[in-house]
Amino acid sequence: MDNNILAQQKAFFHTGKTKALTYRVDALYTLRDLIKDNETSIAEALQKDLRKSFFDSFLTEIAVLLEEIKFTIKHVKKWARPAKVKSALTTIGSKSMIYPEPYGNTLIIAPWNYPFQLAIAPLIGAIAAGNTAVIKPSELTPHTSRLIAQLIAEHFPPEYITVVEGGVEVSESLLEESWDHIFFTGSVAVGRNIMQAAANHLTPVTLELGGKSPAIIHHDAQINHAAKRLVWGKFLNAGQTCVAPDFVYVHQDIQAEFLKEVTVQIERLYGENAIENPAYTKIVNEKHFKRLSTFLTNGQSYYGGRVDQSNHLIEPTILTEINWQDPIMQDEIFGPILPVLSYKELDDVITKIKEQPKPLALYLFSEDEKVQQKILQSLSFGGGCINDTVMHLSSPHLPFGGVGNSGIGSYHGRASFDAFTHYKSVLKQTTKMDFPFRYPSEKSLKLLKKLIK
Repeated sequence: MDNNILAQQKAFFHTGKTKALTYRVDALYTLRDLIKDNETSIAEALQKDLRKSFFDSFLTEIAVLLEEIKFTIKHVKKWARPAKVKSALTTIGSKSMIYPEPYGNTLIIAPWNYPFQLAIAPLIGAIAAGNTAVIKPSELTPHTSRLIAQLIAEHFPPEYITVVEGGVEVSESLLEESWDHIFFTGSVAVGRNIMQAAANHLTPVTLELGGKSPAIIHHDAQINHAAKRLVWGKFLNAGQTCVAPDFVYVHQDIQAEFLKEVTVQIERLYGENAIENPAYTKIVNEKHFKRLSTFLTNGQSYYGGRVDQSNHLIEPTILTEINWQDPIMQDEIFGPILPVLSYKELDDVITKIKEQPKPLALYLFSEDEKVQQKILQSLSFGGGCINDTVMHLSSPHLPFGGVGNSGIGSYHGRASFDAFTHYKSVLKQTTKMDFPFRYPSEKSLKLLKKLIK
């Protein structure tokens, strides 16, 4: 990385321009127009990199950003306003204020699975909070990366927002610098490296990672809705979604009926041969294709399993007779393969999920309020849905983030502003009087003890 980039952004931040609310809002409008004016170019880049359909590109990479920007513009003035809070009895006569202020110079490292959306979504929060930003898009989606770099360069000065392209060596170079905040979306393994690098400078981080997100289909679930929504959430983007259902537990009483309905819904969405469907997303590269292909021999193939190696395509696949010792259950799948496990007692499912690292998402299909509350109170996870999948990401009112192994911090809506903001606490004391109890004496000690009882 050109060391001048960070130096220029530091100098620009110290001018105070990015802190002005009008500057932030104007930048958000610019970002909105940039996206609106280039919808076709964005979709074309995504099609070249991942074979995404225009519908999927618009739904998951464009529309969600436009809604996020709209929500942020509407609320940022309120978020950025200093807030007066109560003063403690021991500070009587004072005023207590909380001042939201930007961290300063931020680094955003984006992944390849939603390469446009996951580069720009954190940027919305960085802009709204008043920061500068350097974006490092994924080298695995070169067309989208190049387009992001081009569009940002055309609409923003580099001392404010810029894009640095390149491979792992570029990311490593960036991480050697002293940033005020780092926002990373990607795998757990790389997240650990990001956090270690950030620790060298005591830099705060937001880590949006992943893990094995479970779905639970209870015996009272509405099978048609459960199958349709599970299939959509799992095979969207060919399963290359951090919150995709990674595996599903199905109650043994409805397993046969549920599996039958799943196959119906797969063919309704993708046809009888998804590989020949031009709207079906491919696996990003040969390395990931080979990794996923090794899982196809796990358990028993209930549906699918066909591949097109030359085009890196794996059709939606359902595996049964799976156990936790199988390779597919050892790490996040991140592809269009769904292991199905059965259960008789819900407590057994809860126990098994508790034994695993905390997942980024969890999905429960049940009409029973007691069952819903039992899962919510028994299991820790980043976020999720009841009787749906993935859709919790679409609401700017819901913070999105992981817990434990699945991430640190959250964003979307107000949470994006918070992710890039330091809340500075200030106590303004009166000079009209000076209470003696703060100063050491026997009388002060007695008074203090009386006050705190």
